[in-house]
Amino acid sequence: MKEDFKLMNLKGTSDFFPEEQIIRNRITDTLKKKFELYGFLPLETPILCYYDLLASKYAGGAEILKEVYKFKDQGLRDIGLRYDLTVPFSKVIGMNKGLILPFKRYEIGKVFRDGPVKLGRAREFYQCDVDACGVESPYADIEYFTMVKEVFEEFNIPVEIRYNNRKFLSGLLEYVKVPKENISAFITYVDKLDKLKRDDIESELEECSSKEIVDEVFKYFEYSLEQLTEELSDTGVELLTEGLNELNSLDKLIKELNLDLCVFKPFLARGLEIYTGTVWEVFDSTGEFKSALGGGGRYDKIITNFLHNGNEYPAIGMSFGLEPIYALLKEKAMQELKKYDVYVYSFNNDKYLFEISNMLRKNNIKVLTELNNIKLKKAMGIANRENIDKVIIIGEDELKDNSVTVKDMVTGNQELVKIDDLVSTIKKEM
Repeated sequence: MKEDFKLMNLKGTSDFFPEEQIIRNRITDTLKKKFELYGFLPLETPILCYYDLLASKYAGGAEILKEVYKFKDQGLRDIGLRYDLTVPFSKVIGMNKGLILPFKRYEIGKVFRDGPVKLGRAREFYQCDVDACGVESPYADIEYFTMVKEVFEEFNIPVEIRYNNRKFLSGLLEYVKVPKENISAFITYVDKLDKLKRDDIESELEECSSKEIVDEVFKYFEYSLEQLTEELSDTGVELLTEGLNELNSLDKLIKELNLDLCVFKPFLARGLEIYTGTVWEVFDSTGEFKSALGGGGRYDKIITNFLHNGNEYPAIGMSFGLEPIYALLKEKAMQELKKYDVYVYSFNNDKYLFEISNMLRKNNIKVLTELNNIKLKKAMGIANRENIDKVIIIGEDELKDNSVTVKDMVTGNQELVKIDDLVSTIKKEM
């Protein structure tokens, strides 16, 4: 190693110590259980992809390609690191034409983006994706909304789901005469309205169309879904009509199921061009945390275009953001974190140290076993440092009575407990 080499992480990447990783694992474990309750099964795909797959016009579009890590392998092939889990999922469907549809999967894995780094946004991070191919019903959208509600209730995070429809938004811009070649860029700019004000993007919008058109678009952005439906139901723009119909079908289900956390946002687009229908994003409803906690939508064309066999492959999916969820939960979870249930100390490293430790582990009690020959006073210091409530002390005199000493580090009290009763005694106070 060069003397001037500095040990440091690349900006946008992190090491997570055990206390942090325990919390992150709890988040992903909660997500996995919820995903499986909703019928999604686990899938794993490669991190390395052919760049052409990531750059295809059916993938993320020009905007996301600015953030793709690209390199050549030893065979001089163009390789990229996956930037999400949706394109690899689409590839799996396309490569395995015998799959029985609908196919529902979840995948939790690392993705990579060479983009700006800020709170809740890194270069190397986990996505937690749930996708379904072969489902066309609007009930699929509602299933995701219900799952979002239940997931964040488990995390005790109040959220709102902001939703829209890409057909509606594209159709609206077509109706007000935004030039067809500028519709995609226009959508990219207005998609930022949850974070920026109109004044911040005014100049970019007027490069895409006239000020009169921009004013008209923003007039419609102030309307409710009912007002939009009333005014725009007979425009003759097919895409707009389809989008409004889909939004009203979704709105009906939202009301019937009392999903009050859902909020219609007529400018929401989810950025990526892959989306073809309903789109949504999840935010902390208190407004204190600005980054999205998850998002998704319907993308009916990616897999259809991969297969190109004359059939339609409707698909829908979403991603839960591990990093922003972790950022929200970290402080409170750290205060409540218990890495170990008990600390086992013996004056002599003999078989009893291991027998008792293993007995506890077999009963799902997390054990830190002291393997070094240290003094009891130092062991008590370790227990305090690790925030362990119970210390089991194994001594010769206690063993003669088939017992051990259990010290409560919170109260300072200690008692003699029969080894046969040790598990029940510990579990009673966990």
